[in-house]
Amino acid sequence: MSNFDIIVLGSGPGGYVTAIRASQLGFKTAIIEKENLGGVCLNWGCIPTKALLKSAQVFEYLQHASDYGLKAEGVDKDFDAVVKRSRNVADGMSKGVQFLMKKNKIEVINGFGTLKPGKKVSVKSADGKETEYSASNIIIATGARSRELPSLPQDGKKIIGYREAMTLDHQPKKMLVVGSGAIGIEFAYFYNAMGSDVTVVEFLPNVVPVEDEEVSKQLERSLKKAGIKIMTSAEVTKVDTSGDGVKATVKTAKGEEILEADIVLSAVGIKSNIENIGLEEVGIAIDKDKILVNDYYQTNIPGYYAIGDIVPGQALAHVASAEGILCVEKLADLNVAPLDYGNIPGCTYCSPEIASVGLTEKQAIEKGYEIKVGKFPFSASGKAAAIGAKDGFVKVIFDAKYGEWLGCHMIGAGVTDMIAEAVVARKLETTGHEILKSVHPHPTMSEAVMEAVADAYGEVIHL
Repeated sequence: MSNFDIIVLGSGPGGYVTAIRASQLGFKTAIIEKENLGGVCLNWGCIPTKALLKSAQVFEYLQHASDYGLKAEGVDKDFDAVVKRSRNVADGMSKGVQFLMKKNKIEVINGFGTLKPGKKVSVKSADGKETEYSASNIIIATGARSRELPSLPQDGKKIIGYREAMTLDHQPKKMLVVGSGAIGIEFAYFYNAMGSDVTVVEFLPNVVPVEDEEVSKQLERSLKKAGIKIMTSAEVTKVDTSGDGVKATVKTAKGEEILEADIVLSAVGIKSNIENIGLEEVGIAIDKDKILVNDYYQTNIPGYYAIGDIVPGQALAHVASAEGILCVEKLADLNVAPLDYGNIPGCTYCSPEIASVGLTEKQAIEKGYEIKVGKFPFSASGKAAAIGAKDGFVKVIFDAKYGEWLGCHMIGAGVTDMIAEAVVARKLETTGHEILKSVHPHPTMSEAVMEAVADAYGEVIHL
């Protein structure tokens, strides 16, 4: 039996980052992975989807070349080549993680890991051989997968999840996307940009329902302008896959209607990967599909920790990474503070992009704050006009009494790269006046943040 200081079960953006930080801190570390290093994020999620979305964006640019005074005739796409590029990007990133494992002297153990009592893990390799490993600390980072609804059972062909959506062998003429969170909206944008007829069905009243209501409404307008059909307050109650395509029964306030499509993408959330990994045998407590942990990710059983999508909190790659780093730094007796889950940025990479952090306007009011709200549209931005991306706005929310930056909500070109300003400022307890008096470069998209703050305080110049 091999003995380690730390064994990490799962090599996604939570697991591999945790392993690297553990090694940096001097722990003898091993990581267990049943498929490819990098997990879903690098291989089937965050990274390859962005490669697909970039291809869609370039295709749109080429189709609208005349808007920029250019000529591009006979523009077409090669769907197979687009998918292949995405897979090549993912493969390159996974190889990069392999390099990082070697560089940091982390032992990579391939196979399916099962937790055992006494701080042990049994690993079953592809050839069926089982090997047991032990460690002073075991960190569970097994991630999540596409959630299935009883009314929408995935068969991997006509009713698919995000994984199949990235590697279809042909482009569907008609696609029905069920769920309008980040995954659903990103794929809806991609397939629509590629030329598919796309309809989005959302159970709640607004698309991207976790976002500020004004952002949701703006995105709905932008998506409809692009040709995507949107059905909110709607539910798919049953599907018929007996024919060539799919017939989906959709229930709305007006009654039921049947929508036909070649493929239905189920994007209704995720399911934690906590089955058959030994939680029950070890006695690790779970609640509502999540492993229960304290502020430093220790479970109820000493020596066993859990991070990422399998614990309460936002199911995001950057959250999993931050949790893992915090977990091992606490194990190394460093002076660390619990993660502030109220200051986690969220991003959706459709076009226009969405980025947000903190409270929505509605949430701030519900919490009893007296607020100042500022908003600056990109239609008034010189840089946005120059690059042909005037859709969207920046919205900021401040506590009127103390100037605390309560929330920031953006929709527009490149806003996923702009949101970090608000995250850092909120971390540093920066006030609205400090942002307003920090000189922002011109012309940039980012100066819309300053202008929005100026609007909140009645000092906006360009609006």
